[in-house]
Amino acid sequence: MANNRNNITEYNRYKRDRKVLNLNIGLMVFLVILIYVVICVVMYFRTDHIVRYSVQEGSLTSNSIYRAIALRQEEIVSGQDAGYVNYFAREGERTAAGDLVYTVDETGRLSDYIRAGANGENSLSDSDLAEIKTDITAFMHGFDRKHFDEVYNFRHNMESMAVKLANYNILENADALNDSSGTALINYRYAPRSGIVIYSTDGYENLKLQDMTTELFDEENYERAYLVNNGLVAAGDPVYKLSTSEDWSVVIPVEKELADRLVNEEEYVEVRFLKNQYTAWGKAEQYTNEAGDTFVSLTFTNSMITFCTERFIDIELLLEEETGLKIPNSAIVQKEFFIVPKAYVTRGGAGGGDGVLLETYNEEGEATTQFVETEIYEETETDYYLDNSTLRAGNYIVMPETGEKYAVSRTGTLQGVYNINKGYADFKQISILYDNEEYSVVKSNTAYGLNVYDYIVLDASMVKDNEFIYE
Repeated sequence: MANNRNNITEYNRYKRDRKVLNLNIGLMVFLVILIYVVICVVMYFRTDHIVRYSVQEGSLTSNSIYRAIALRQEEIVSGQDAGYVNYFAREGERTAAGDLVYTVDETGRLSDYIRAGANGENSLSDSDLAEIKTDITAFMHGFDRKHFDEVYNFRHNMESMAVKLANYNILENADALNDSSGTALINYRYAPRSGIVIYSTDGYENLKLQDMTTELFDEENYERAYLVNNGLVAAGDPVYKLSTSEDWSVVIPVEKELADRLVNEEEYVEVRFLKNQYTAWGKAEQYTNEAGDTFVSLTFTNSMITFCTERFIDIELLLEEETGLKIPNSAIVQKEFFIVPKAYVTRGGAGGGDGVLLETYNEEGEATTQFVETEIYEETETDYYLDNSTLRAGNYIVMPETGEKYAVSRTGTLQGVYNINKGYADFKQISILYDNEEYSVVKSNTAYGLNVYDYIVLDASMVKDNEFIYE
């Protein structure tokens, strides 16, 4: 009986000790797992993660919309006498040599006559109304809130048209005013030559491409002086401006690389004018000033009259898009390779891959050759670019047919990306067709390059050649 009690006591003690032991082991396992998870989380957030990018077909267009300065052959005509000027030629309209442009009222009597409404009611013909409607519609379609100052130009144009229509109705009354006084108080002034009449000046009339600076494109400092109808002028003051040639040009500030392309490769560039979507071909010419700023002028032989009153014009260069494989610039890296003549590269090894016969020496000091497999990354007509991880500068390789030896030393650099289709960083050479600040378009279907849907490393600076990739 006593033995049974002892056995029961020992058994209970055993169960109690085992229970305590089990609890301790479970706690230890839990702590280990917790520590492991914490370490993994910390390492995850402290480690730079490799982001892959799927190569897609695409195209690039540069920022081809520019705010241009228009240059024309412009002549400012100054007044011969003092008085009140009344215009009879509409702004933006061609006038022939000898046509009446304006009158000068020395006493102001004609101005009083106009203000008094002595000319009666004016009516517009159907053609006049159609012209006004066309101008209003064109302005509404081309209006940009970013360039609100165009509203003032439009108002000035409309006032110019209204003045022309009104002044022609009172022109016959000017002779009556002269006759009644017995003295010629109103002087008639005619165009000295053919041209487009403009009633404003801005100081840009004599600019040439070689005068261009970036400050001239700052519209905040740009000032235009409008020549107002019925305004008082002194002898020698500007009264109007003539654009005397249909040849004109627009100038834009561009990067030197684009300027070289436009002038040397394109020569003639198709331009779309955003105001009316009109397109024209302009001959390109470039100029770089002392400050290093590059400008391109595009010269046209028509359509000057459409934009004769505008100094700043929005244009779009209609350049051909380069199409290929679109990749981010952050994925591009440069790598150095050995350049080896093609005659020294052969096939061999168990897999029949490309490689070279490397000269080595056995234990007896005798020269022998060993096939070393090496990947080809690019080729020219005479040479291959070979991986420099399996060869060393100064190694001798042997030509299979003749046994002629060649010292490995010549190197070259290729641009490429790291392909990670196989789980490691595999360099692939690329040929860039066109690039901008963020992306490049490269040739597709090249022998040693990329293919569409390949995966590459988004940031090439985060990996090394042949490094295994853990995403």
